[in-house]
Amino acid sequence: MANVAVIGAQWGDEGKGKIVDLFTQDADIVVRFQGGNNAGHTLVVGGEKTVLHLIPSGALHPGKLCVIGNGVVVDPQVLLEEIAGLKKRGYLLDDSSLRISDRAHVIMPYHKSIDQARERLRGKGKIGTTGRGIGPAYEDKVARTGIRFIDLLEEQTFREKLRHNIEEKNIYLKAILKEKTLSFNEIHDTYCGYRERLKRHVTNTGLLLDNNIKAGKKVLFEGAQGTLLDVDHGTYPYVTSSNTVIGGLCSGAGVGAKSIHHIIGISKAYTTRVGSGPFPTELKGAEGEKLKEEGSEFGATTGRPRRCGWLDAVGVRHAIRISGITGIALTKLDVLTGFKKIGICVAYRYDGKTYEEFPSSLRVLEHAEPVWEEMDGWDTPITGTKRLSDLPDNAQRYVRRLEEIIATELILVSVGPGREQTVMLKNPFAS
Repeated sequence: MANVAVIGAQWGDEGKGKIVDLFTQDADIVVRFQGGNNAGHTLVVGGEKTVLHLIPSGALHPGKLCVIGNGVVVDPQVLLEEIAGLKKRGYLLDDSSLRISDRAHVIMPYHKSIDQARERLRGKGKIGTTGRGIGPAYEDKVARTGIRFIDLLEEQTFREKLRHNIEEKNIYLKAILKEKTLSFNEIHDTYCGYRERLKRHVTNTGLLLDNNIKAGKKVLFEGAQGTLLDVDHGTYPYVTSSNTVIGGLCSGAGVGAKSIHHIIGISKAYTTRVGSGPFPTELKGAEGEKLKEEGSEFGATTGRPRRCGWLDAVGVRHAIRISGITGIALTKLDVLTGFKKIGICVAYRYDGKTYEEFPSSLRVLEHAEPVWEEMDGWDTPITGTKRLSDLPDNAQRYVRRLEEIIATELILVSVGPGREQTVMLKNPFAS
């Protein structure tokens, strides 16, 4: 028996959806443990593309239990639309195959209004939020004013909490943000409708997971975003509002650390970032544009173009250390085909000092110059490759050198978007 966690080792968008989809074949349960519908996990199965925002990627496999943990903030409207879309295509037909934690917090309309208004007011200093209310929902959670699914299920509790929150948020919206106020009755009635449609899925998922783990079921934990967007360990304040590292799994799924046997970090063969914030290895010329076009680097949730650069091994090593990553799944190696030279950032240099570890200073990150190790590229297409030894020699050298630099083994190399376009070196569920 093995339970496996999959987390992003960069700034998100690493291809976690595909990897989770692959590993789900060997799992019984798939769990999302943090984030909200600011995440977009893209899967390509049989040439058909699916983007999931809240429901775990295991939904495309029959007979799997999908769990949305207590660490996720849930927009009920988005969730219901996602459920309906999957059912229409023949997935998630059994309601018992989706479970939502009764402790998960609910995103409310005022969260989205506040999120969008604040970002407008920041102007040039904007963080790059998706405007979907994720940050304000986590704020209310920490402020102990949030509404959980268990509160939504209890009519009197819901009315009391909603009335208090609406009164407070309306003052803030009108006086500070200069925005329209919101209607208690309209929100109340809408969310009561959501309650009736979602209550069949709501349960104590922490207990559910514990019972299944004790029964020998194999669990796959699916993270959202990436380590460098972690609210504690990322490029603060240009981060998300949750803990994307392995510690967020235990608190966000309600399981103990001893239940996790393998921690897989997902890293692209290069680096991307959406939105604002420091990005030491960003390529702003023709090479960056080529990476963006060849890699179709546009946000699955927002459609925003991603900033692109060579692989930042400093950031990946940081992710490995913070989460105790036991293996790396390297994605989008095929995108590097056709480049004459390929860079790997092995350290940063700023103000006469060399940084081999990821610095906490935003100033250092914003002005750091990468210390490059340059490698020869390859021209031979690799999308049909099935074994590592079949890759072009320079591609093999790139992969093996990367293992040496990050001091962690690669367990998988993705050479295309499809399930079948994968070189599997080690299956964590089999070890």
